[in-house]
Amino acid sequence: MSAWKNIRRSASTAAIGAAALAWVALGEPASAQVTAFKQAMAEAAASSDAIAQFYRETNYEPIWTGEDDAERRQALMNAMALADDHGLPVDRYTPDVLRRIFSDVTSVRQRGFAEVEATKLFLSYARDLQSGILDDPKSIDPGIVRTLPRRDQVKQLTQLSTSDPTLFMRGLIPTTPAYTRLLKTKMALENVLAEGGWGPLVRANSLRPGDSSASVIAMRDRLVRMGYLDRTPVANYDSALEAAVREFQSDHGLEADGVAGAGTIRQINVEPVERLRSVIVGLERERWLNFEEGLGSRHVLVNIVDFQTQLFDDGKVTFETISVVGRSRVDKQTPEFSDEMEHMVINPTWFVPRSIATKEYLPNMQANRNANSYLNFYDASGRQVSRQSINFNAYSARTFPFNMRQPPSDRNALGLVKFMLPNRWNIYLHDSPAKNLFNADVRAFSAGCVRLSKPFEFAYTILARQEADPETFFQTILATGQETQVDLEEHIPVHITYKTAVVPAQGRIQYRPDIYGRDGRLWDALNAAGVSLRAVQS
Repeated sequence: MSAWKNIRRSASTAAIGAAALAWVALGEPASAQVTAFKQAMAEAAASSDAIAQFYRETNYEPIWTGEDDAERRQALMNAMALADDHGLPVDRYTPDVLRRIFSDVTSVRQRGFAEVEATKLFLSYARDLQSGILDDPKSIDPGIVRTLPRRDQVKQLTQLSTSDPTLFMRGLIPTTPAYTRLLKTKMALENVLAEGGWGPLVRANSLRPGDSSASVIAMRDRLVRMGYLDRTPVANYDSALEAAVREFQSDHGLEADGVAGAGTIRQINVEPVERLRSVIVGLERERWLNFEEGLGSRHVLVNIVDFQTQLFDDGKVTFETISVVGRSRVDKQTPEFSDEMEHMVINPTWFVPRSIATKEYLPNMQANRNANSYLNFYDASGRQVSRQSINFNAYSARTFPFNMRQPPSDRNALGLVKFMLPNRWNIYLHDSPAKNLFNADVRAFSAGCVRLSKPFEFAYTILARQEADPETFFQTILATGQETQVDLEEHIPVHITYKTAVVPAQGRIQYRPDIYGRDGRLWDALNAAGVSLRAVQS
């Protein structure tokens, strides 16, 4: 018998072309076949350092084309058959892809090439499912500066080769509750599309309790199909419809007044196909947060589009506050990334970013040298310079040589406390003297940082892990008026996210506006990569 035995025929191996894996000796000595097989593998693996290392370390033993590898091949094929469920590129991962890898194999050498191609396919599938389809989100939108949680491929192949294949493939799926709930929502929306959607659009600028019209009926019908209202023969805008509108408004970040104004009707008229795109983009974003170590037993989650900051302890929200985020202008948008909060600064000094100093403040002071009187000026050596000695009109934004700082005070742009997660984008969480901005529904007003409505309470909650009386500790430092850094004994992961589709543990899915247009750009990129919508005709 040759060194390469014929692989046993079974239902599983037949599914991926068992005939293509029925190897013959071709009249060559077994040692020559082994050498040809390994040489082919080495050549094919040369383009990938990880694959080459794995096969070198295992002496080029096959994991897909050996006589005992049928279960592993079948497990991969079964996993790829579910690619569409996860919003992955379908054509990239159909079972036919695996069949094609083996279909033209007629020699031991070609078998070596097929072995490596199957490994490349597996690694591509695992990467896309675990940590995201898109290679470089920043190239799609400059505000997405997140480092993707890519896995060690050598370690992954080693684990695959020694694990139950079915369980291993199943373990590739992100297990966060957010991901699981989005998957269920995706399937539900696909069913809605298959059944024809949510019905006719509401043709009205606004509707209010007491109204009775065809538009009221259309709104009622859409809310019934969305699950906000039981089906009834009532045709007017009654109290039940008003309550349903309130629930819908709450789920979509609108003022829950029960009146269907233009903004509410606009959201009611969003079709399920658009909601499905938001969910698929949401799945991709959740894969970006699929860290091997998790989000952290204690972590902070900022959702830019929800204008909300939450502190989680062991999966439960222990503190939350509304937030203000960056403006829609590209250079002012709050970026998406993860880092660790290391310390807080009470009574902070604001070091004015140069872009703000030269583009916003300098023109003010050129028009009126006493404008922005709360700012102090420093030369390149750090020496304070009198405002009266500066001829502001002698400089341009490019040549202005001074740095600006605002000393601690209750008028400081950072407020009275900031929470530091050192990062290259100089983004952090902080207080704000402009309390009125928290009254707006769409709170995109900052230069990029995240302002908190309840910064003191947030500080108390953070400090409770290391101070017996966190409020007194904080207030005592605050009363000094002196800038003071308080190091955190436990660094806290902070995840600044952009989730336009969120499914809470209890209740319906909630949607938020794509304030920076990032979802639209991400969907276009995913679609270009082969992601499609089921039950939708293009």
